[in-house]
Amino acid sequence: MSRYKHIRLNKPPISFVLDKRALLVTGVLLAILILLMLVATGTGEIKMSPLQVLKTLLGMGAPQDELIIHTFRLPRVLVAVLVGAALAMSGAIMQGVSRNPLASPDIIGITDGAGVFVVAFIVATAGTGSAFLAKAEYLPLAAFIGASLTALVIMALAWKNGLPPVRLVLIGIGIAASLAALNTMLILMAPPVLTTQAITWKVGSVYGSNWSHVGTLAAWIAVLTPILAYMMRGMNVQALGDSVATGVGSRVNRQRVVLILLSTALAGSAVAFGGGIAFVGLIAPHMARRLVGSAYGALLPASALFGALVVLLSDYIGRTAFPPHDYPAGIFTACVGAPYFIYLLYKSRNM
Repeated sequence: MSRYKHIRLNKPPISFVLDKRALLVTGVLLAILILLMLVATGTGEIKMSPLQVLKTLLGMGAPQDELIIHTFRLPRVLVAVLVGAALAMSGAIMQGVSRNPLASPDIIGITDGAGVFVVAFIVATAGTGSAFLAKAEYLPLAAFIGASLTALVIMALAWKNGLPPVRLVLIGIGIAASLAALNTMLILMAPPVLTTQAITWKVGSVYGSNWSHVGTLAAWIAVLTPILAYMMRGMNVQALGDSVATGVGSRVNRQRVVLILLSTALAGSAVAFGGGIAFVGLIAPHMARRLVGSAYGALLPASALFGALVVLLSDYIGRTAFPPHDYPAGIFTACVGAPYFIYLLYKSRNM
């Protein structure tokens, strides 16, 4: 039996190929993610079973359970899922644009650029009592500005009759090192009361998430996802190489710039609420690619689910494995991601 099913619609005139294996893998990942979300939401000083959590979410739980879940636990779980999904999709796009398996928003400096602006924003407005700070939607705006400026600088320096993927990655790595140093300097310049908070944010944590964070991050992702869906065919063509993409009529450089900006927007919004969670954008697309292949119609959803699982599981371990401490999720993503990055470097050396 064929793995692929061709689907053609007359109204509206749409045709696409459905990968049955990718659909199955995506369904299994989604089921695992939902189960982990129920387990994570029910874990804490007051423990609840997944069934009890589900009943509470459906409005059939006790008032105390509803207060605990809706006010304290569910926003953190949802932010972890959204941050992981955004970082993973951003990494998948970046790897496709650069045609480099080692590329990701944190490796080439996009995450650091967003982080510099967010930390600078927090430090500059700390203690002012301004209502401006209370609006969570301005944090992703600051992160997006920082990430966008970083992306523009990288593209400007890498431009040479277009955007050669190798130059893009190498210059990005250099920019990332400079921005990481600047980020550290800003943290050291912060008032002592903000230093611990800033360091925790730099490592990457979803501690303190609320419904405002959930709504803002979900809105950003909801706006960007249809644009990504529209760009999928262009991403698949670019993966074949510049000469082939140009030969079939694709405007390679223009598409590459748009895709980098989309990757930047996703990374910036994730960094605003999750901090500098590292390696998710690197490892999640690789995990997804092994199971569903390289076609972006399947790769992006699978990457998003893997990224959500990685961040949610890391946050779950951080807040439950070492009581009474609550460790940032970024510590555990780095524990997995750093060895995997070394493995990819070693593997690419032997290619």
